[in-house]
Amino acid sequence: MIRKLLAVTFTVCLGSLFLLSSQADATNGDDMIGVSPVSRAMGGIGVGLPIGSTDEVYRNPAWMSKSSGFDVSFGATLFLPDVKASATTPAGTTEVSSKADTFVIPEFSITQRLNDKLVFGLGAFGVSGMGTDYRNSSSPLFQNMNTNFSFMRMMPALSYQLNENLSLGAAVHMAWGSLDMGQGYSQDFGIGGTFGIAYDSGFFTAGFSYMSPISMTYERVYDSNGDGTYENIKLEQPQEVAAGFGVRPSERVKIGFDVRWINWSGADGYKQFGWDDQVVYSVGGEFKATEKLCLRAGFNYAKSPLDDVSAASNAAQTITVPDLAASSNEYGIGVMNALGFPAITETHITLGAGYKVSEHFAVNVAYVRAFEGDFKVTDTANASPTYEAKNAQNSISMGFHWNF
Repeated sequence: MIRKLLAVTFTVCLGSLFLLSSQADATNGDDMIGVSPVSRAMGGIGVGLPIGSTDEVYRNPAWMSKSSGFDVSFGATLFLPDVKASATTPAGTTEVSSKADTFVIPEFSITQRLNDKLVFGLGAFGVSGMGTDYRNSSSPLFQNMNTNFSFMRMMPALSYQLNENLSLGAAVHMAWGSLDMGQGYSQDFGIGGTFGIAYDSGFFTAGFSYMSPISMTYERVYDSNGDGTYENIKLEQPQEVAAGFGVRPSERVKIGFDVRWINWSGADGYKQFGWDDQVVYSVGGEFKATEKLCLRAGFNYAKSPLDDVSAASNAAQTITVPDLAASSNEYGIGVMNALGFPAITETHITLGAGYKVSEHFAVNVAYVRAFEGDFKVTDTANASPTYEAKNAQNSISMGFHWNF
């Protein structure tokens, strides 16, 4: 029974990941705040408090040691971004809305206890993405901008329980990425990893995790100088360091708090596009209302990686994005961020619930509201438009979990 369920679930979910992960968006920079409905309902936590198999594999594999047998989870997030751009000239202001406004982002995981010390896990998630679509807009000022970036991770993981309270975990990240700059898709594969530590005393929990960078090169994706030759772009997914803790004041209540540092400024591609590092604060709680029903809520905040730009459009072209042939300046890079990659939401409120349908099966749901963020690019030479991007998001997640 378990083997049959595993085979069917893995085939369906992995196929869905490859079919749908090309359509993604995100909220902490270009990262999802969380991948499962449980984490998303609780503000994106999962490092310092165990909350389920999916987030144990992804956020902190050391927590897989809490698995009692065999777990399988899969689900998806319906992501609904509301992205707008405006251009202001002496003739007035024109605003358009991005047509890239509906995405489906899947997730899948399993964990299997091997013995009293070891637990194996496997996960596949769409975890990062961003993009816009301003084709056929009412004004040439928006350059018919059409971008799409997607990133997924498939992660085999292993945890080892050192003693009653302490466990270690590690995961290998087999990554796939896709980038479209309006001139066709390019794909690449990369390798990275995660290492985690988890401590659980019953009332108090704590965790730490490190996620390595993953180097990616998207070949023949953009002709920056108009010579007819498509150039490569390096876009490295950055390293992350996270720590968190949790408390269980009663059998019905648990609360977690995580802090995560994302090193955008040290990643090839992002640093040339002017992205700053982010510190992400996540807090979430769960209340067991009945033996079958759990209610969840959370909060997530991280300052946008993009600061407003005030620069001259006619300044020297001194910024080189690897491996593009043409250089740019601060104004030009700012316009690309505003029109193509406005990853600028900061504040998120999250809600959700879980319902135990039977002894072995539960359903989880989540809603996330990302409040509107904005980003402005001003030409100090007064020769080109002032651009402003706005981005707000709604998302609904549903997942199914079996435990045997």
